[in-house]
Amino acid sequence: MLSILSGAAQEMRDGSYRFIGKIEHDGTVRNESYMMIGRFRKDGTIEDRNYRMAGKIDADGTVRDRQYTMIGKIEPDGTVRDRHYRMIGKVESDGTIRDASYRFIGTAKDIPPRRAAIFYFFNLFQ
Repeated sequence: MLSILSGAAQEMRDGSYRFIGKIEHDGTVRNESYMMIGRFRKDGTIEDRNYRMAGKIDADGTVRDRQYTMIGKIEPDGTVRDRHYRMIGKVESDGTIRDASYRFIGTAKDIPPRRAAIFYFFNLFQ
């Protein structure tokens, strides 16, 4: 489901290519100040900085918050939808992140699309 790629941490950058965070090989998410802001678990659970469940991503791409309410879905092609199934963005196969108007908002090269979508669109790391 959420594969962990080997090697160095996977960087995320904003639309101006400024470093905004990274995902380490163990699923730890760090911000630009190197503070741990969350973690992806192999079972799809997403933890916040205090190791509490912040959400979960199901095998079918459904994203749920800590109350297990559906907040969106990530489709196999990288399209990201909100709870009302409106398109809110897309993670392209090359790691390019685009908003609903197809404007470039960031990059997440070599990061699994589901992880990138969680970081850019669902605000579970606050």
